Amino acid sequence: MSDTVGRAVLSIDVELFDQTPAYRSASGTTDQRGIGLGGLEFFREALRDRGATTTCFVVSSLVERYPADVEALADAGFEIASHTHSHQLLSELSADDRREELAASRDRLASLTGQSVTGFRAPAFDITDDHFDLLADAGYGYDSSIVASRTIPGWYGGEYDLDRPAPATAVDPDAPADLAELPASVMPGLRLPLTGTWLRFFGPRYTALGMRLLARRGIVPVLYVHPWELVGLPEVEGVPARVYYRTGEWMRDAVEYVLDQPFDFVTARTALEAGVPGWTEPDRRAGGPQEG
Repeated sequence: MSDTVGRAVLSIDVELFDQTPAYRSASGTTDQRGIGLGGLEFFREALRDRGATTTCFVVSSLVERYPADVEALADAGFEIASHTHSHQLLSELSADDRREELAASRDRLASLTGQSVTGFRAPAFDITDDHFDLLADAGYGYDSSIVASRTIPGWYGGEYDLDRPAPATAVDPDAPADLAELPASVMPGLRLPLTGTWLRFFGPRYTALGMRLLARRGIVPVLYVHPWELVGLPEVEGVPARVYYRTGEWMRDAVEYVLDQPFDFVTARTALEAGVPGWTEPDRRAGGPQEG
């Protein structure tokens, strides 16, 4: 895109409706399957039409359920990264189970797509004290599980103030030196996330304003959305009303509004390479095929 004000990342957390904590904890169920796959098709077309690209943080259990849909993301030229294997909160698992979630997801995604899977994002930005060591052991090169949000009761926030790409040691001084961190963006001053549920709460002009304010500070906006937000959702007893708010067509229009802002939309890897001087992905050679 010409006349851009900078780069931005509109990443996709590739999980389906039935993999969300809101659905898993609900009293009701639905017999619909693959709720969110249509959102992935929308993303592929919207990004293709604008000559843009992205990083997809994929829950790797989808490799078994819908391999063609995961392959289509890689075939579109998107970077494939991990969002764990089962989309469980890491803090609710044992250390051994966390290790398996990280290693298994990287292996499955790399084996299916042929890509070197080096990026990771934790479900709900939920990480533990051993997070960066486990990432390094599993062969990852960067993390995107930090959000410098104010405390949001019942959600997350309040722990971090990192607002731009940095070595992971900026989050944890004991982190492996060659790991990098790409934090998800928040609105300057207000310190609430720019996307996810907050895009649906506050609208796309809120997100676009935050992107411009960050660009003025020399910060690459890092945004995230979910494919299930872009489709019609079945009514399920016990799923909170906020999950349904402005999903479907409204959200598709909002995403297109964001993509039409004067930014060059790139992968998380590209943003890190530009934003962390001297950083290159560590060659850990674990978990599947590597890019040659």
